[in-house]
Amino acid sequence: MAESTPDGVERRLPSDEARELLALVREIARREIAPHAAEEEAAGHFPRELFTLLSRSGLLGLPYEPAYGGGGQPYEVYLQVLEELAAARLTVGLGVSVHTLSCHALAGYGTDEQRSAHLPAMLGGGLLGAYCLSEPSAGSDAAALRTRAVREGGDGGEGEEGEEGKGAGGGGDWVIDGTKAWITHGGIADFCTVMARTGGPGARGISAFLVPGDAPGLTAAPPERKMGMKGSPTAQLHFDGVRVTDARRLGREGQGFAIALDALDSGRLGIAACAVGLGQAALDEAVAYAVERRQFGRPIADFQGLRFLLADMATRVEAGRALYLEAARRRDEGRPFGRHAAMAKLFCTDAAMQVTTDAVQVLGGYGYTADFPVERYLREAKMLQIVEGTNQIQRVVIARHLVGPESR
Repeated sequence: MAESTPDGVERRLPSDEARELLALVREIARREIAPHAAEEEAAGHFPRELFTLLSRSGLLGLPYEPAYGGGGQPYEVYLQVLEELAAARLTVGLGVSVHTLSCHALAGYGTDEQRSAHLPAMLGGGLLGAYCLSEPSAGSDAAALRTRAVREGGDGGEGEEGEEGKGAGGGGDWVIDGTKAWITHGGIADFCTVMARTGGPGARGISAFLVPGDAPGLTAAPPERKMGMKGSPTAQLHFDGVRVTDARRLGREGQGFAIALDALDSGRLGIAACAVGLGQAALDEAVAYAVERRQFGRPIADFQGLRFLLADMATRVEAGRALYLEAARRRDEGRPFGRHAAMAKLFCTDAAMQVTTDAVQVLGGYGYTADFPVERYLREAKMLQIVEGTNQIQRVVIARHLVGPESR
């Protein structure tokens, strides 16, 4: 089942419900998001009111179970929603992707009691999430994180994955100390999914916790001063004796790093979809300009060099879309998709960087000014090559799937 959008993009959708959902998202993007994007990004304004609207519209929990307030949509549909939102404003598309990532640990590894207690508010109650894995000294090497959670009155255990500690509710409180870095929604999130060390060194000593955003001892540093995505706050979070009950531990003790990696496979698909949305927006702007702009007595779209440039841009966008949708369908069918997710994140974000660069070139001097959005698209595209695993890390992941881990 396929349909064409107003910009000529053909969408393959699995149901009438999905078609209606995409139509709703396009209308919200057209009326509520796009008209204010340039002004609010320049001012560094985060559109919290838009996320409240998206939550009321059922768009903050699309891939999760309806029993807990989710939309019950396949990833194939959810990612196309992200693409539409990102095309209107990347801060919004990326924000929805990060929020979805922040819900993953609870939805996938929480107990029935935990999900019933927290997921409805997280998915449809207007709350906004943050995902806390990276640290100042643990970025690509996330397993080296130092933030520590100690069970009150104990040493935090050894981080084993046996029956002891399985699930939550073992009793007692955990006290969390440390610093998380590069946190999207840092300082404004209502809840945080936090990876902290509960045992020895390495991946097996890490556990996952659901921490309220207003927990005593949790503070945010001033937002980072970024070259793009100025409307999306990114900040360090400091945990100074933050206390949470054992009922807020997600999964088994020592399972946190595996939970984090599982979430990132899905999160990378979200970044890929956002990158395609950004690339599509840049392509649309370049085509519209090329048709209207006249030089030497005719539209610049008549010149072969520019026509070929536009053709290459369109090919990159379409190829990226096909790649992220193939990965999404594998996920929906329960097949392994980690390698495809890494490929999609790598290709789509590199494509977005190239397409936005070319869009600036099409507009010439105007493309370098803030009077047109393509200079903003270019600055935003650079960020997508870095977040949720740099593109160099994606190549490591892909290579491991092909030839195995590196020799030591």
